[in-house]
Amino acid sequence: MRSFARPVLSAAALVLSTSGARVAALSTAATPKKVAVFGGTGYVGSAVCERLAARGHTVTALSRRGINPNPNNESLQKVTWIAGDATDPKTVKNLINNNDAAVHAVGLLFDVNSGLAQFNTIVSGSGSLPGEDSTYDAITRQTMFNVIDAVEKKPSLPFANTKYPLAFVSCAEAGWPDVPGGKFVDEKLAPEWLKGYLVAKRAVEARLMSSSKVRACMMRPSLIWDYSKYDVLPAIPIFNIASALGVPFVDKTVRVETLADAIVQCIEDDDLEGVQRYMQMEELAKRD
Repeated sequence: MRSFARPVLSAAALVLSTSGARVAALSTAATPKKVAVFGGTGYVGSAVCERLAARGHTVTALSRRGINPNPNNESLQKVTWIAGDATDPKTVKNLINNNDAAVHAVGLLFDVNSGLAQFNTIVSGSGSLPGEDSTYDAITRQTMFNVIDAVEKKPSLPFANTKYPLAFVSCAEAGWPDVPGGKFVDEKLAPEWLKGYLVAKRAVEARLMSSSKVRACMMRPSLIWDYSKYDVLPAIPIFNIASALGVPFVDKTVRVETLADAIVQCIEDDDLEGVQRYMQMEELAKRD
């Protein structure tokens, strides 16, 4: 969902190099797909694009910038980068109609109404600053509803019974009402900006679960991190210890590589759908 000192630099380099080697070693998907990634230049989106391309999928990434965030990365060089606005239904429709599957990784932690928008340059993995119309409703709900609308209206062969694979990056806190104590935290302790953030995430999840045209995987990570995310590292042990102790409304953190690998599996495996919490994501990421 988001990112917060600096570890030993050599350890960070070791982890990052190991991660790169793992991506390079990924096997090719049995049935390559054409996949649209919304928010492809972001922290999560770029990791997903890298893994999809490495497995032989044809990847088109849409973002405001439309620029490869790491031009020296061999896998990302295979991605088609497009600048565009996912709040525009026509733009989204064109991408959905020309692809077999989609990933929605568009999002922001602090919207323009939160009073905290300036901090997105710190907590955002891509360091982006939201535009003046960047509300939770517009960036999360509207963009994803555009995707679902396009999928539901996409022309299909007569009697075709296949659902469109679609992965949505939600958040662990979206599931608070389903766990002991979560509803109290949600209603009494959550700050107003977080409530707005969750309203948009839950609206998308509800829409996905009601659609008969979509095979949806709703990824629910808590803190998303790697060793380059110095802003989030101090909070990692706190979340992980609380989760290990059984605090029901605190989930174990998820590495960005784990999340991205799990999303790829959700796109490829026709039997996967529904909510994916950290334990499911960890298992999915272990697959070849």
